[in-house]
Amino acid sequence: MADQKLPELTAEQRKEALEKAAKVRKERAEIKKSLKEGKLKVSDILAKAKDNDIFAKMTVKSVIESLPGVGKMRAAKIMEEIGISETRRIKGLGSKQIEALKKKFS
Repeated sequence: MADQKLPELTAEQRKEALEKAAKVRKERAEIKKSLKEGKLKVSDILAKAKDNDIFAKMTVKSVIESLPGVGKMRAAKIMEEIGISETRRIKGLGSKQIEALKKKFS
């Protein structure tokens, strides 16, 4: 498994992949900005993650840190209280973790 090589991409494929990645990063930045401004809530993110990969693949940490009044330390403390790994993505949350987040930020 370790000796498998990644597929060689043509210049065109590489360009498309880079453009797609840049687009996704830009969309995530907009989502975080909306959270910071109070236009989006944690419950909105959790709901949209069901059918939108951009929301689903965001890390819980980045979502919580984007909330007004929550910094890196408070986000880490909240995640520890709820029992969410620092690297967990929204789509990887269990139902109890989702409920705890909704309750915490409602």
